[in-house]
Amino acid sequence: MDLAVTHPAHDSHAAERQLRIDLAACYRLVAAYGWDDLIFTHISARIPGPEHHFLINPYGMMFSEITASSLVKVDLDGGKLDDNPYEINPAGFTIHSAVHAAREDAACVLHVHSVNGVAVSAQEEGLLPLSQHSMFVLASLAYHDYEGVALEEDEKPRLVRDLGTKRFLLLRNHGLLTVGRSVAEAFVAMYFFETACMMQVRALGGGVPVRRIGKRILEGAEQQWDMVTRGAGGGLAWPALMRKMDSTNPGYRN
Repeated sequence: MDLAVTHPAHDSHAAERQLRIDLAACYRLVAAYGWDDLIFTHISARIPGPEHHFLINPYGMMFSEITASSLVKVDLDGGKLDDNPYEINPAGFTIHSAVHAAREDAACVLHVHSVNGVAVSAQEEGLLPLSQHSMFVLASLAYHDYEGVALEEDEKPRLVRDLGTKRFLLLRNHGLLTVGRSVAEAFVAMYFFETACMMQVRALGGGVPVRRIGKRILEGAEQQWDMVTRGAGGGLAWPALMRKMDSTNPGYRN
């Protein structure tokens, strides 16, 4: 009986193709949930393999129209590696490249300027323990002070230092960032992050005292998250999210 021969080049091509589909779906999901900011902000994903190669959005396209083939392949310095006719925003890759270079587990870095996220980033106390959603975020949350538009290379070490090993980063007066071991994990993390911020904005806007979750409950949040997701992180919800895109905005696979 003949045995199937595995071709590494074919495997790498298939892995990149699947990553392109997942990342394009992620862009369109961000738009569908209303977290996009016209053509600005970015989601980057590391292509499997020993090279530090990444996929990122073509600068000038709305998130709702990103496709798998339109994503641009770049190196860690933001240099293009394919013949894609689109360019990228090099300044937009500053934050992403810093995180990817420092974190081996950063397969995907998702950054948004969502309205609720920016609102909470401007509040002195940051994210408060007001909801179950916030509890999961607070279990792995870091902060980075605003230094202006992220254009300068010398900000990278401070950003990496502030993020540390956390999965969530609140960029003061700027927005939200999540780090995931997959596109799915980064997206679901952002869903909880932005939703926690929205709940906080509404709770604080109600004009009555708010009740905070107790410290003892917060200490067990990480374990509870693993139980809720069955240890799959964002992977448990991702197939359903892909079906959502397939039924409402299927062109992302092109």
